[in-house]
Amino acid sequence: MPSAINRQWILSSRPTGLVGPEHFTLREGAMPVPGPGEVLVRTVLLSLDPANRAWMSPTPTYKAPVEPGDVMHGFALGEVVASNDPAFAPGDLADGMIGWQDFAAVPAAELTRRSPGHRPEHLMGVLGVTGLTAYFGLLEIGLPKAGETVLVSAAAGAVGSIVGQIARLKGCRVIGTAGGPDKCRWLMDELGFDAAIDYKAGGVRRALKQAAPDGIDVYFDNTGGEVLQAALFLMNERGRVVACGNVSQYNAERPEPGPMGVPGLMVVKRLRMEGFIVTDFYHRREPAERELAAWVASGAVKAAEDIVDGLEGAPVALSQLFEGRNRGKLLVRVSNPTA
Repeated sequence: MPSAINRQWILSSRPTGLVGPEHFTLREGAMPVPGPGEVLVRTVLLSLDPANRAWMSPTPTYKAPVEPGDVMHGFALGEVVASNDPAFAPGDLADGMIGWQDFAAVPAAELTRRSPGHRPEHLMGVLGVTGLTAYFGLLEIGLPKAGETVLVSAAAGAVGSIVGQIARLKGCRVIGTAGGPDKCRWLMDELGFDAAIDYKAGGVRRALKQAAPDGIDVYFDNTGGEVLQAALFLMNERGRVVACGNVSQYNAERPEPGPMGVPGLMVVKRLRMEGFIVTDFYHRREPAERELAAWVASGAVKAAEDIVDGLEGAPVALSQLFEGRNRGKLLVRVSNPTA
């Protein structure tokens, strides 16, 4: 029987710049009791993502912001402990907005039952929201064609590292931006990128022009900021910009103004820039997961993961995410499945 103590990370204050451990407080309480139609889950793996920082802002995104005094919002994989809904049974694995805590009582309708046939880390990474974001964002919004040039920002991160590998599978020339020479070498040597640019070295636009002498057809934008600005000037006619994230601005006390060339460049070059939320495509997630799983099994896609042990390490790990210390999917291992 699991411990009756439920540790919870509470958002104690909203960050106005860089997020850090000082914005959280660890609280202990009783394990919740599920009500009618609810499922009690024990957190196994907690996902840390740039979106966590956006949710701390008072401005609503695609979900309501977390309020100071509330449990920090977080997507997680959990094991069912008890269920008041016939769709779930003890021992099942399920993911959803479980939060930064050991246990949560969640309405069954807000959880997705996951197959135990895959590694839990894969369920939270390449076969979960991360992989699906890369898959649908690139293939449905970016519409890459063989022979085209695809640029991916934050390419050593969770989503970007998968995007680049899928683009390579589709016969594209793939360029990534990342912070530091080690990450750039990793992208080319391990993940098969054709070129990688260290944005911390400066001269991003010049470096991009050298790496993409024939221009850019698809830009998968995870960062906004300087890379977006540079990419717009190098886009080919009828190029596509996939707006996935804006990580360069999440911790900015004064966000930068929008990029130059909008709408001018978009009109002249007939560019299309489109944002999306992965849940827009959830009605098609099962075949996408099967294709991603086949790519992983064959070795065509490598799933990189960076795992921190212990719920107590979540605030520090989140701050390190924005310092660019991780490669691939950043997870916190809170417990291990019993099965």
